[in-house]
Amino acid sequence: MARRLPPLNALKAFEAAARHLSFTRAAEELFVTQAAVSHQIKALEEFLGLKLFRRKNRALLLTEEGQGYFLDIKDIFISLTEATDRLLARGAKGTITVSLQPSFAIQWLVPRLSQFSELHPDIDVRIKAVDLYEGSLTEDVDVAIYYGRGNWSGLRADKLHTEYLLPVCSPSLLVGEKALTKPEDLQYHTLLHDTARRDWKAWFKLVGLRQMNVNHGPIFSHSTMVLQAAVYGQGVALGHSVLAKPEIEAGRLVCPFEQVLLSKNAYYMVCKPSQAEQGKLVAFREWMISLVEQEQQEFVHEGLVEVE
Repeated sequence: MARRLPPLNALKAFEAAARHLSFTRAAEELFVTQAAVSHQIKALEEFLGLKLFRRKNRALLLTEEGQGYFLDIKDIFISLTEATDRLLARGAKGTITVSLQPSFAIQWLVPRLSQFSELHPDIDVRIKAVDLYEGSLTEDVDVAIYYGRGNWSGLRADKLHTEYLLPVCSPSLLVGEKALTKPEDLQYHTLLHDTARRDWKAWFKLVGLRQMNVNHGPIFSHSTMVLQAAVYGQGVALGHSVLAKPEIEAGRLVCPFEQVLLSKNAYYMVCKPSQAEQGKLVAFREWMISLVEQEQQEFVHEGLVEVE
């Protein structure tokens, strides 16, 4: 004989509304509209053939049948919650495999990984560096770091930061006969390019120098390489704010100009929606987002970028 179960969404709406004695508060808890809660309650009442609520003096009350039904099912919801918490707690241990580009791994994640290990000693992080990040979220990978606009089909994407591109160079380029003192001085220096030349073109447009020639200077396949070339005094790079920060703090790079380019892209932590609430993934995601946000605020306070 088939089980005669009520619609589960309607049951969830009833439990929340009965607990709060309010459709409005139930809607807030469930992240739906009050009308949606009302619709679900009506569907449940039609399924049961009983009235579960009544209104008296603008207050929401349970009927006798509704009160009995709520007392019967509330412990079931508590048990479901506890069982889920126990399952997620078990998922908060073990190994997490992270797929990401070498530049982000070398410049940002690896130097900070010990901080995560101290906070979560039961979780071991396995780093898998890949050049082509899209499509790298394979069966053996829990989390990936993608760079783009956050619109990857079928994946949950959490934005880590707002991306800025800022001119950076060795401190040695700030002195001498061709010292960098204003953007026009870049005509005497080699431009270093990360993947393509369009970023420098956009930056010159930002500062009102549309006639500057960007069709010169080496192009690097990895952000780490373009930053290292700048460290060695080989030219001026447009560095990604997250990746350039450690070199700036160490004094190996400086920002010769205050104008920065707001990028349409950013780094995102992505995972499969079905795994998003696993304990170990939640811990890693919250740690990354919190730390990047903290560092970005420091970046702003240090005056390296200006946020309107």
